[in-house]
Amino acid sequence: MRKLSLFIATSLDGYIAKPNDDLSFLKLVEKEGEDYGYENFIHTIDTLIIGRKTYDYVLNEIGSSHYDNGKRNVFVITRTEKPSIGKTTFYTGNLAELVRRLKSENGKNIYCDGGAEIVNELLKSDLIDEFIISIVPILIGNGTRLFKDGRPEQYLELVNSKRFDTGLMQLHYKRKRK
Repeated sequence: MRKLSLFIATSLDGYIAKPNDDLSFLKLVEKEGEDYGYENFIHTIDTLIIGRKTYDYVLNEIGSSHYDNGKRNVFVITRTEKPSIGKTTFYTGNLAELVRRLKSENGKNIYCDGGAEIVNELLKSDLIDEFIISIVPILIGNGTRLFKDGRPEQYLELVNSKRFDTGLMQLHYKRKRK
């Protein structure tokens, strides 16, 4: 069975965005030639799940090929129906049902790149198998929290931790099944 991995960055105080969906704090750890393991990680997946706001941000900042490279399926979770573009599907159905279906299919692993609503919906349904969380050395104080209240308790097992010279700390956990 395929696994669903969350690969995401957060501030030390747990925010994935400042108010108004501002991701500028991520620039604090940008360093030429350093991708924090993203390139290696991306080769393990062939399917991506992403929220519409995160998708729109990346589309505007980087371009559509960052996600849809013609080789992987992209599911943009949205409330507004839109026709598919290339391998990108704008999905308006039940997220848990989609993930369960994708996990049962053959292929590489599945990558969730946010946003917070998507992550927390997946946590409520106990569908995230692996967490790779990069902690940016900043306290933001306000914005969009990565983890929200109202989800079940879940046990994790540390796979690896890595410190980078930019001050970023990356934690890699997998679900510990009871």
